[in-house]
Amino acid sequence: MNENILDYLIKGLVLFTAVPVHECAHAWVAEKMGDDTGRQQGRITLNPFAHLTLWGSLMMILVGFGWGKPVSVDPRNFKNPKKGMVLTSLAGPVSNFIMAFLAMIVYKVLAMLSGFDDSTTLGMVAWVFLYVMLINISLGVFNFLPIPPLDGSKIFNAILPEKWYFTIMRYEQFIFIGLIILLYSGLLDEPLYFLQGKVIDLMDILTIWVDYIMGFIMAGTAV
Repeated sequence: MNENILDYLIKGLVLFTAVPVHECAHAWVAEKMGDDTGRQQGRITLNPFAHLTLWGSLMMILVGFGWGKPVSVDPRNFKNPKKGMVLTSLAGPVSNFIMAFLAMIVYKVLAMLSGFDDSTTLGMVAWVFLYVMLINISLGVFNFLPIPPLDGSKIFNAILPEKWYFTIMRYEQFIFIGLIILLYSGLLDEPLYFLQGKVIDLMDILTIWVDYIMGFIMAGTAV
């Protein structure tokens, strides 16, 4: 299969899994914190069509960075509005990191079973999980940027004085357009790749137990 077609297919797979989990996590945590707006709007679901947007989906397919339909949140329903907003905003990126962590475990198992040969069926499936891991990490890192309307901005704004917060929100649309321009220009590539690399290193350390277990198993089968 043409590598470009396979690349788009995997990005589509991630789009229909990572984005729904990301947005559902926002709605679920918001409800736990006291705001059921997301549930009323049918957002506590893994149905991708409840969460996807046209432009966010196209960006995901074309450049590997995308977004879903924002989950509506009413901070007035939180017992502690700032804490509620921070935890609700954290839920999305954290869900991507959890998915990346699980994908790395599966990748390591399949890669070692295949002898790191991506020409085999197991090796090809391992490669898919590696790609899923990388895109989920890129989504998590991207959404942690403190730039409106990304999740990181909501976390950052929770500690800002209200006057500054409302000033930033007034220009949110223009800031977002600037973000898209930066993405297409490639100016964000280096800092994003640096942060993604650090997260990958951390994930590798957290899953090192898989290396030991699989190494033990593979050594036993080789005897």
